[in-house]
Amino acid sequence: MIKYALKCSKGHQFESWFKDSAAFESLSKAKQISCAICGATKVEKTIMAPAVSGVKKSNAADDAPLSQPSSPAEAALKEMRDHLRKNSDYVGTEFAAEARRIHDGESDQRSIWGEATKEDAKSLKDDGIPVAPLPWMSRQDD
Repeated sequence: MIKYALKCSKGHQFESWFKDSAAFESLSKAKQISCAICGATKVEKTIMAPAVSGVKKSNAADDAPLSQPSSPAEAALKEMRDHLRKNSDYVGTEFAAEARRIHDGESDQRSIWGEATKEDAKSLKDDGIPVAPLPWMSRQDD
């Protein structure tokens, strides 16, 4: 397998993998390679630094523990999750019922989070009860 840096006739740059250089040439001649951005079929290879096997790149992100965020986006999600867990109550699968109780004044006003089916979440929204999905799946994301 070989990876090429490519550029379409409209100037978009992208990368793609091919079986070998002959496969690229054959597919290119048949106009079966298209730009990943605009779909143009006039695509050519661009200059690309070769990957040298056996040479380990030294990168601080490579040395960081897997439990640490590896990007600014992951760090922001972790910060949001930590803030939510510190400042709200986890109510598990009782989320929809507890959200209704809070909305109806039957439970103390507070921030909560938990699990709800799509149907329950839609029903809450339809009834004017504010809910939003969280960008992680479960409490096991600790």
